[in-house]
Amino acid sequence: MIFSAAAVALVLAGIAHAQTPAKGQPQKGGQGTAVPAPADAKVLAQVRVPVGHANVHTGPSTGNEVLVLAPRGAVMPMVGRRGEWVQVLISPEMRKTGIPMRWYDNETSGWVHDSTVEFVTPEPK
Repeated sequence: MIFSAAAVALVLAGIAHAQTPAKGQPQKGGQGTAVPAPADAKVLAQVRVPVGHANVHTGPSTGNEVLVLAPRGAVMPMVGRRGEWVQVLISPEMRKTGIPMRWYDNETSGWVHDSTVEFVTPEPK
């Protein structure tokens, strides 16, 4: 019985710690604000997923919801960059070949971390 009480105490302590928001970070329930591409966004480069998959998020942060897992070899047009995050267009083909992580609300773009893609065409300077 002593072992069970100790295990419960450790689990509860872990849950309480996990619910504490990061210092200086607003708590958004794990969801950041979506940052869509403008309707007239110009394609700046092409990127390819060289790894098993790339998470395509609604915004340039891991705190943003994942829209789809882009499979290895997927090529996507880049339309923007914010720091280490690359904004890509989501094609109808991606909806068929990728793994949707939630129902789409007709998103036409998403964000991938630049460590999960490689440039097929040079990125503009």
